[in-house]
Amino acid sequence: MIIVLNKSTHRFPTLPASHASAVSNLPRDKALGDNVLGEQRRGFSGVITGLSFGPTGQSGGVSSLELERRLLEMGFVEGARVEILHEGFIGRDPIAVKLDDMRVALRRREARCVRVRAGA
Repeated sequence: MIIVLNKSTHRFPTLPASHASAVSNLPRDKALGDNVLGEQRRGFSGVITGLSFGPTGQSGGVSSLELERRLLEMGFVEGARVEILHEGFIGRDPIAVKLDDMRVALRRREARCVRVRAGA
């Protein structure tokens, strides 16, 4: 499930009919070129396209609504530029992320809820 962060402008990309069959078997996120921030490596940069949560609705004991609120308050909003600056030594966790003009430390399990488009 993808949550649209900017509810005032519902702009969903559309594909030409000739391309629809080629991407119909792929998950929507992969078809549109979105990546998960929590799976990226140091040096990755891109733009946030939205937030998504698993079918259970929880991430590490925090409800999806609470996690969404926290991420939005920190500035993880649609259109914000992100770059992974540093990874922790053990399990590459946590990560230091440059989010527009500030830096934020984030656990990878929480960063997996952030959808990004590379280099945009």
